[in-house]
Amino acid sequence: MKRVLRSMTIATTVLAVIAVPAAATAVPAERDRVELQRRLNDVVAAGTVGALAEVRDQHGIWQGASGVAELGTTRAVPVDGRVRVGSITKTFIATVVLQLVGEGRLRLDDTVESRLPGVVPDGHRITVRHLLNHSSGLFDYVQTLPMPPEPEFLSNRWRTWTPAELIGRAVSNPPTSDQPGAAYAYSNTNYLLLGQIIEKVTGRPYREEVEHRIIQPLRLRDTAVPGTSPQIRGPHPHGYLPTQQDGEMELLDYTRMNPSVFGAAGEMISTTTDLNRFFAALLGGRLLPRRLLAEMKTPAVKGGSYGLGLSWRDTTCGIRVYGNDGGTLTYQSWSFSNEDGRHQVTVALTPNFRGEYADVFAAVDALLNEALCA
Repeated sequence: MKRVLRSMTIATTVLAVIAVPAAATAVPAERDRVELQRRLNDVVAAGTVGALAEVRDQHGIWQGASGVAELGTTRAVPVDGRVRVGSITKTFIATVVLQLVGEGRLRLDDTVESRLPGVVPDGHRITVRHLLNHSSGLFDYVQTLPMPPEPEFLSNRWRTWTPAELIGRAVSNPPTSDQPGAAYAYSNTNYLLLGQIIEKVTGRPYREEVEHRIIQPLRLRDTAVPGTSPQIRGPHPHGYLPTQQDGEMELLDYTRMNPSVFGAAGEMISTTTDLNRFFAALLGGRLLPRRLLAEMKTPAVKGGSYGLGLSWRDTTCGIRVYGNDGGTLTYQSWSFSNEDGRHQVTVALTPNFRGEYADVFAAVDALLNEALCA
């Protein structure tokens, strides 16, 4: 985490006392921003069409972009660009679930069977907590879907998937664990079920609950739960997927697509600014009471790094930061904050599938650490 610069107070004149902090902070702040841009450029060089980031710290707010917004053009990536944020959606869904817990309308120990009768085999053994922290053992429905560059994946581009259909694909496979709660195993199926539970408890679609409880109060004007709408409204970088043409790999513009395949597990659209605002509010205690925020930070298994819709990592400077990351193939996003939400970084990118994922992720890690530790 960036440390606040302190000037030594030497009894000279008032002018000197005022001037020392200004001189001490201006140069490091400018140097930090140059280094952040260099790290963002490294992310693009590692295998990305375009990337954007926002950092919030004691120096203020920095926004940067690198690469291009659309292949075949020189159009710059908009720093306020909207992207599909994938599994960061889960933190929004988990927050709504925990708000319902705080209101006494739901309990973490409620079983899936008690809320969604007959939907999941052995649902009487799986609790809301197990869904939130990925210890349910339910098979991940994503593993049942074709993946690019398979033609079947591309042919499903405009298809509307229902949660029941996707959950059915998951539960037709054996569980990954014999005992719910015994092991952590990431499964998008868990959050499709949580979306359904929200609807059952409130009588309203989870989209409306996210909007009413989080998006509107926090004024996240560039955040949306699109449902089946294929559009990304407002400025945005284009996202691409690899396809095979005459034995050659080509990139297909896949920006517009039906996001129902992600549902409550990953359909949301947002910006770096809105995500920083959301996590600052969440970690600052504006969305949940302290006891439920503590539950959110409790790992599924001892030594784990994922709680109730919230993940964490330790930076190279030894600071623990909280947030989440998400991917929708065409977009990848990371948003992390220190515990009080005052030091934040959000990064989003569009892969070009020509480099190694490991190199891209290493470049992103370097950027995150630079933003949080410099």
